[in-house]
Formats: sequence, structure tokens, C-alpha cells
Amino acid sequence: MQNLLVTGGAGFIGSNFIHYTRSQRPEVNLVVLDALTYAGNRANLAHYEGTPGFTFVHGNILDTSLVETLLIENNIDAIVHFAAESHVDRSITGPSAFIDTNVVGTHSLLQAARKVWENELDKHHFHHVSTDEVYGTLGPTDPAFTEQTPYAPNSPYAASKAASDHLVRAYHHTYGMPVTTSNCSNNYGPYQFPEKLLPLCLLNILYGKPLPIYGDGSQIRDWLHVDDHNVGLWLILDKGRLGETYNIGGHNEWKNLDTVQLLCELVDECFAMDTTLIARFTKAPASKGMSSKELITFVTDRPGHDSRYAIDAGKIGTELGYKPVNSFRSGLVSTIQWYLTNESWWQVLRKV
Repeated sequence: MQNLLVTGGAGFIGSNFIHYTRSQRPEVNLVVLDALTYAGNRANLAHYEGTPGFTFVHGNILDTSLVETLLIENNIDAIVHFAAESHVDRSITGPSAFIDTNVVGTHSLLQAARKVWENELDKHHFHHVSTDEVYGTLGPTDPAFTEQTPYAPNSPYAASKAASDHLVRAYHHTYGMPVTTSNCSNNYGPYQFPEKLLPLCLLNILYGKPLPIYGDGSQIRDWLHVDDHNVGLWLILDKGRLGETYNIGGHNEWKNLDTVQLLCELVDECFAMDTTLIARFTKAPASKGMSSKELITFVTDRPGHDSRYAIDAGKIGTELGYKPVNSFRSGLVSTIQWYLTNESWWQVLRKV
């Protein structure tokens, strides 16, 4: 597999996939297609521009003819499809964009791939990156989601991803498209747009702003470091069975309130170990000898808020040898350090 088209490669997970691939698979030629909506940031990939084996294209997956051209001109072996609208709150207030990008956009890619690859399908691979939210919600003692869990999406975002998953499956069974799908749990790590829980709370701590917790904070999420996700993706690309779905999880369930409290503790430890942070972030509670936990604020729960997600990653572990290596504490520490070191990156985004 030498030539990859990566959609949404300037976003959070997509750009981390690019970094991982350039580091671990330098022989792979990468073509990134990204519409650069609010969460896509070309600066995430700036140091690759102009280097051999990397091409950035500012364009939309809805432009089927553009995708066809890219597949042909770059002799693309595989598509890794990250491009998506992904924030649940935004899907509640504006669901149409999620249908356009996640459903129609995925279909546009499938159409282009089918047309260009139709005579050599066995030499290609379409990998679709999805989410655990398509499975709905779990009770406190329910078994974790498996690949056989029935779909039961509860937000417009989850419904749009479920629809795209079904389209990918249908193209495999109807047209023989060589596809795989992965459904992952909540990712965290560098380059994550500040509207998501962990970077939002981290930056709010630095500026002494409230840390909003929906409801009572008892919702449970399975947290997955983005690099562990990338390991799983490459295992699927290398060894995954075509037509199959693989769940990628972190084996790492935390209540939202406990997650934010841990983040607060780790940020306070950073300030204690590095006193230069006090001068840089004078409004942070730790700069005043206070605990960041004092910023925690409970707000009205959002509509249709799923109570628990949990991924059973047994299939990818047994079949492909997947195992996450980052503990939540070590992964959070490295993530915090990345944000503290890359202030110029997120200062721009605070204004978006």
C-alpha cells in the first residue's frame, strides 16, 4: 500500500494519522483532501508541505469529480476516510451539515472509488472511520459494544454516521467494494479542536473560566489516545478482512466528572513543577494557590445525552493483535504538555 488518499486529514484524528504515518511508514505517499471547515486546520500539517510524498488538496468530498481526478492522477491504492462533522452539540443545533458531509459526502467518495477502481477492485481498499455513538447508549452494567451490537443512534451526528456506515457496507455487498470500517471510542491527544471536552476544559483552566459539566457528570466514556487509534487503523489497513467492521477502544471507562477532576489534578501538578506557567497564565487557579477543581460547574444536560459508551475491542485484539499502550494518566500528561508547548497553535483557534 503505497499511495493513500486521506480525507479530513487536517482535522484532529486525521492529522494525527498523517503524523503517525509519516513517522512509521515514510515510504507511503499521502494525498490529503480537506475542506478546511472550522475544525480543519492546515497548520496541523504545515511542516510537510513541499516535502516528497505529501500533497495537500483544499477541496470537498462532495466534489465527486475532484475525488475521481485525485484517485487517477495519484494512482491511489487506498482511501482512509476521516472527513466528517463530528460535534454532537453542533448536530443538535444544525443537523443539515452533518447529513451533507457524513452521508452524502461518504456516498460521493464511494461513487468515485467505484467508478475509478471498478476494473481492479482487488487491488484497492476503502477504509471508513466511524464512531461508537452509532450503537446508542449503555446502562451501567450492560456489556460493552461489540461489532454485533444493533445500531441505535440518539443524536443527529450519530444517525449521520450510522447512515454512512450502512452505505459503506452496502457498497461492499452490492458492488464488491473492498471496504473495512472501524468504530472508535472517544479520542484525545494533540491537535484537538478546543470545543471538545478535554481541550475545552484545559484551556478554560488556564484562563480561570468555568468547566461546564453536563447534568451531574455521571456519563461514562471510553477514552482512547489518538496514537493508539492510529495503531489500530494501520492494523486494519495491513491485515483487516475486507467487508468487516472492527471496534477500536481504549479499555478505559471514566465518568465525565472524574475525567475532568483528573485533568484538574494533572494541570495543578504541571504548575507546581513548572513555575514559569504562573507568569504565563495568571488567571489559572494554580497561579493563585487554588485548585482547578473549583472551576467545575454543572450545567443543564444536553438533549438525548447518551449515558455510557464502552467498546469491546476483543475482535481487533484477537484477529489483528491490537492492544492500546497509553494509560489514561500518561496520555493526559503528554496531551497537556503538548498544549502548553504549542500555545500559538490554539490561541488562533480560541477566536474561531
